[in-house]
Parts: sequence; structure tokens; C-alpha cells
Amino acid sequence: MRLSVVIPALNEAAVIPELLHALAPLRQAGHEVIVVDGGSRDATTAIAAPLADRVLTAPRGRAVQMNAGAAGATGALFWFLHADTVPTREALAAMRAMAADERIWGRFDVFIEGESRWLPVIARGMNLRSRFSGVATGDQGIFVSRELFETVGGFPPIALMEDVAISRLLRRRQAPLCLRQTIRTSGRRWECRGVWRTVLLMWRLRLAYFLGADPESLARSYR
Repeated sequence: MRLSVVIPALNEAAVIPELLHALAPLRQAGHEVIVVDGGSRDATTAIAAPLADRVLTAPRGRAVQMNAGAAGATGALFWFLHADTVPTREALAAMRAMAADERIWGRFDVFIEGESRWLPVIARGMNLRSRFSGVATGDQGIFVSRELFETVGGFPPIALMEDVAISRLLRRRQAPLCLRQTIRTSGRRWECRGVWRTVLLMWRLRLAYFLGADPESLARSYR
């Protein structure tokens, strides 16, 4: 069965080439790569065009962009990757093996790249938390079969916490696969704002979301 990789992007010209080159073996094996641009003002779409099967446009917002990519996809299994995330060869092999499963969802372990010695610690904490909670983050490369994705209605069209929201919907249907193969993601947002400041911000936003805060107001706080 065909795998569709969906990549939401916004002004990612500096990082998206590495991801698209890493996905080239999947394209060569007959799977598809779709980039969904949310209104980039840099060369994101021009760079992505020759390295992806399709470059779509959608209103800004990861949930909306990923839903648009899924709507235009032809595969039976969707894999949602951030533009600054790169799968290892082991992760690619795992996805190719799972493309034959019609009813599945899950995520990979993540390794956060950067200069701070705390980033590997944060990554281990993320992986343990999601393994126990059944909630995946977008940095962990969420994958889901078309059947399950359509059953839950896709990503809720909210401005933030779309990964938490769809995880909660999917885990009601079945437990996620928490794969130990690793994908690498950039630590730029942690290092730009300060590692522990960013961790505390995300904890605060996640708590507020669970207590019923409006995702749009949380997105403004995040930005």
C-alpha cells in the first residue's frame, strides 16, 4: 500500500531540503511526498517543488495544512512530519514496513538536535511521557492510516495543540504504536527562547488546554 508523507511548511527554505532529500528513497519506492505551504515569503515552495510529488497551498496553521495534505493524498497511510524533522534510515524502513497495515497509528521516538546539553534530556522526557500517556507530539512524526484518520475527522482545526487533540481522538479507538526508531528534530525553538523557559511555557500551555482554554489564545501566547 502507498504511504503519503505530508509536510506542513511556512518559511522553511533553510531546513526543508534536508528532509526532502532524506525522503527521496520513499519516492523512489513509489510512495508520495506532499508539502503544504501556509503562505511562505521565502523560497520554500520553489525549493520543494522538484523534491516533492506535490506542493499545495492552504491557509496558515498546521492543522489546516495537514488536513489539506491528507485530502490531496493518495496513500493508505499518512505520515505527518514537521519541516525541521528528519527521519533516520531505520525510521524510513519502519514506515515502509507498516504501509501494508490498514488500521494503525502511532509515533517515533525523537532526538532533539542542538548545542544545549539539556535537549537530549528533554527528548527522553517527551518519549517517556507519550509512551505512558498515549499522546503524541508533532515532533515525533505522527502516522495514521487513512481509515482511522477519516474516522476521527482528521486534525481538529485549532490554532495550537492539534497533535494533542488528534491523539486523544485516536487513542479512544486504539492504543498508539510507540516506535523506538528515532527521528531527529531541530532544537531551534528551545535554544531561541531558552531551553527551560520553552519547556515551562509548553507545560503551561498544555495544562491550560486540558483545563479548557481557547487554542487561539494559547497560540498567541506561544507566538
